[in-house]
Amino acid sequence: MADNAKGRERKPRITVKDLARDLNMSVSTVSRAFHPHAVIAQQTRDVVLKRAQEIGYRPNPFARSLITKKTRIVGLVVSDITNPFYPEVVTRMTEDLRAFGMNVMLVAAQAPKEIDDAVRLLLTYQPDLAIILASRLSPEVRDECEAQGTPVVFFNRLSEDDHCFGVSCDNRIGGAMVADFLIDRGHQRLAYIAARPDASTNVERRAGFVQRAIERGLEEPVCVEAGLFSYEAGYGAAAAFGALASRPDGVFCANDILAIGFMDGVRRELGLAIPEDLSVVGFDDVAMAAWPSHALTTVRQPVEAMLKSTVDIARKVSAQPAAEPFVQRIAPTVLVERQSTRNRHAD
Repeated sequence: MADNAKGRERKPRITVKDLARDLNMSVSTVSRAFHPHAVIAQQTRDVVLKRAQEIGYRPNPFARSLITKKTRIVGLVVSDITNPFYPEVVTRMTEDLRAFGMNVMLVAAQAPKEIDDAVRLLLTYQPDLAIILASRLSPEVRDECEAQGTPVVFFNRLSEDDHCFGVSCDNRIGGAMVADFLIDRGHQRLAYIAARPDASTNVERRAGFVQRAIERGLEEPVCVEAGLFSYEAGYGAAAAFGALASRPDGVFCANDILAIGFMDGVRRELGLAIPEDLSVVGFDDVAMAAWPSHALTTVRQPVEAMLKSTVDIARKVSAQPAAEPFVQRIAPTVLVERQSTRNRHAD
């Protein structure tokens, strides 16, 4: 028993001093080998990297940060992790940032109100950049980030001021695309299933949808408040939809997971058929939207372009920490038509 325990004892961590001693080089020479732009002979760099791999040495990013004043840490802070859109985005964003040489730290909050605490926790690791997904940030915590020299990027939600970077789909254009799509297919009575009232995505999608419907001569679409971007909120919105005096024939939901819940709700609770009784459109194009059980027509977010813009910002602030913040809205270009909608002109 004692022998087994001894066999499981943790080996001491190999340090840069150990590696330097092993190679009979100075610590400064060995350290330079791990910095791509440091001045060092290529042959020496190759020897150091080869020996480091053989003995299992890895540079300590925190020790390096004492010299460079950069941790190469990007903090991803997300509260809406149950929304299928965000796990997909986080996975791809992590890959892209790591390819750029950044260390990604994910901090998840259970509710939007916990985001401030999550960001304060992140700041203890002195990240070079904080990316906030699906939530807002209080002015107090935003000021704390600024005081520490940590730029903030809002992804898919936008800040209410101009103190932070922002990358978002142009949601107004997306909402207008949905209105055009439904009207072009003969729908005359439109409705919007709304999510969080304080979310820029929800507000802008609704505004674009309503404005385009009015521009094209329809009455203002009725709005059903679901309150959240969730399956449960969508399912619950079916009851309020069923209570409307005049039932709409074309419905736009604030995002895909809300639309999927809404579709299940109207089918099971109201006995309505989709798309025979009404057409339903979502927003995001998460993987679940293509499942045969829902086959949801939806606006595809320009995720590739949004991720590229986010990584470009990371590169920019890495080179210029005091870079002036800006907001970039990227227009969606694809509306994916599936079986949750129909062409009423064909009747």
